[in-house]
Amino acid sequence: MNVQVIPWRTYAVRVSSSAEPRWLTPDELQTWKALHLVLMTLPTALGNQLQCDSNLSLIEYYVLAGLSDQPDHAMRLSSLAILANSELSRLSHMVGRLERRGLVRREIDPTDGRFTRAILTQKGYKELVKAAPGHVTQVRQLLFESLSADEQHALRSAMMKIMTQLTGEC
Repeated sequence: MNVQVIPWRTYAVRVSSSAEPRWLTPDELQTWKALHLVLMTLPTALGNQLQCDSNLSLIEYYVLAGLSDQPDHAMRLSSLAILANSELSRLSHMVGRLERRGLVRREIDPTDGRFTRAILTQKGYKELVKAAPGHVTQVRQLLFESLSADEQHALRSAMMKIMTQLTGEC
């Protein structure tokens, strides 16, 4: 078997006559490239705006926003890690940084002492409220202003279908 490297398929493929993979069509490849570029550049663009305007990273913003969505502005770190798509240890370090800045505090979960909760402080809530308008403006500018209502609905529908494949939910 010989090894052949295929452009835009970032892995070596063993070519055999019996097990040829089903490669992307040229149209599918163009769609994949466009999606890949958005996935790689959108978080950076959103994060840069938040960092410049609010001294928050994108994930810090979403952690604060996730906490603000809870009735008591509190959430177990394990649940927050899932929300942030982060490993628990990494999230714990980030919560520690937010805690040192006075934006969150930690406490033992009163319903089950085996867990720790992060709680959005009043200062954290105020910082989130200050950061939100700039973030929403950036999201609107980068995403919604370039799409018609029909395109927005088609994008949402496509993303929901993809999420179903990724998580089995939606």
